Amino acid sequence: MSTHSNAEWRSYVTILVACSAAVIGTVAALNYQLDPYLIHQWNTPELQRMQPGRERLSAWGKTYALARFKPAIVYVGNSRTELGLPTGIAAFAGQEVFNGALSGASLSDAMAMVRHAATVGNLKAVAWGIDAPSFSMEIGNTDFDRELVAKGPLYLWRRALLNLKRAITLDMTADSIRLLKGTFSGNCRSSLALQGQRDDVCMRERIDGWGGTKTAIVPRVREYIRGTGPTAEAMQALDDSVAGLCRGGTSVRLYVNPTHAMTSDALYWAGKWPELENWQTQLADLGARHRARGCDVRIYDFSGFNSVTTESIPQVSSRPDMVYYWEPSHYRKNVGQMILSRMFGDGAGVPEDFGVELTPATIAAHLARGHTGRDRYQLQHPEETRMVRAIVAEH
Repeated sequence: MSTHSNAEWRSYVTILVACSAAVIGTVAALNYQLDPYLIHQWNTPELQRMQPGRERLSAWGKTYALARFKPAIVYVGNSRTELGLPTGIAAFAGQEVFNGALSGASLSDAMAMVRHAATVGNLKAVAWGIDAPSFSMEIGNTDFDRELVAKGPLYLWRRALLNLKRAITLDMTADSIRLLKGTFSGNCRSSLALQGQRDDVCMRERIDGWGGTKTAIVPRVREYIRGTGPTAEAMQALDDSVAGLCRGGTSVRLYVNPTHAMTSDALYWAGKWPELENWQTQLADLGARHRARGCDVRIYDFSGFNSVTTESIPQVSSRPDMVYYWEPSHYRKNVGQMILSRMFGDGAGVPEDFGVELTPATIAAHLARGHTGRDRYQLQHPEETRMVRAIVAEH
C-alpha cells in the first residue's frame, strides 16, 4: 500500500511540475513574442505600434537598442534631455545618434547608461544633461535595473536571459492580454521609434491630462526643488565617469538644463543659492582638470535667468501654451536645438545670453550675472516671484 501511494505521489508531482513548466513556458513565449513594453526591439515593425503616454520599462528598451544600434553619439540625462534634445540635427549629419536619457533619472542612472553605451559600442561623443537637485547617487528611475548594464562582450546573450525572466512576470502577462484584446494602446509612439526621444504627443497628452500648462506650473516647480542634490559624492562619481570616457577617446559635453527661471528663483528662496554656485564652480574646475589631461570636455550652463528661461508663464501672458516650455521643468525641442547648436555647432541663431561655457576664467563673471539676472527677474516678474515664494513657504 505504501509503495503504491509513493508511486502515485511521484506521478502526481511529475504531472504537476510538467503542467507548471508548460504554463510558464507558454506565458514566457507569449510575452516574449508580443513584447508589450518593447524591451527587445530595434528597427522592427513593432516600434511603430502606438503606445500609452506613460512609457513603461524604457530603460529596458533603450539599453537593448543601444546594444543593437551602437550609435556614435548618445544623449544621457533625465526627462528634460529625453524630451528636449532632438537627434536629427545638421551638426550630426551622417552620424548615428541616440537619445538614451531616462525619465526620472538621477546622475547615477545617467552614469550607468553612458557606461553601458561605451561598453556595447564605439562612443564618439556624449551630450549629458544635469540639474543641481537631481545631482545625486540615488536611483531615480526605478525600472533601471543595473543588470541591464553591459559588463562585457556577451551582453546580448545575457540580455536574452534577462528578457525571458522578465517575460514571466504578472504585469507583462496582463499587458500582453490587453494587447491581444486591443486595449493596450495609446496615442503616441514609443521613444524607440524616434531614436530614443519622447514623442511630443505623449507630453501633450500629459499636459492636457493635468488641465493645461497653467495648471502644471506650481506642481512642477514644487517637484523640482525636492531633489537632494548636489552632493559631494555625486561630484566625485562624475569626475570618475568623465575620466573613463576620456580614456576611451569620447568627447563629453555636459550641460546644465535650462529649466524655467522660476526653478532657479525657487532654489534662491529655498536658501540653496550658495550651494548652487559652489556646484557650478566645481563643474568649471572639473572641466579644466580633464582638458589639462588632453580630454575633450566642455561644460555649459543654460540655466538661470536669460532670454529663453524668463519666458512669461500662462498666468501672466494669458496664452494657453509657452513657446520654449511645456511647463517650468521641461523645455521644448526648439530649445534643445539651440543647446546642441551651442555645444556642437556654430551657435547660429542662438541668443547670445543662452549657454555660457563654465571655465575657471568665466565662472566669476557668470555667477555675478546670475545675481543681476535674478534681481532683475524678481523685479520684472512679480507674479512668478510671488508664486515661487508661496511654493517655497510650503516647506
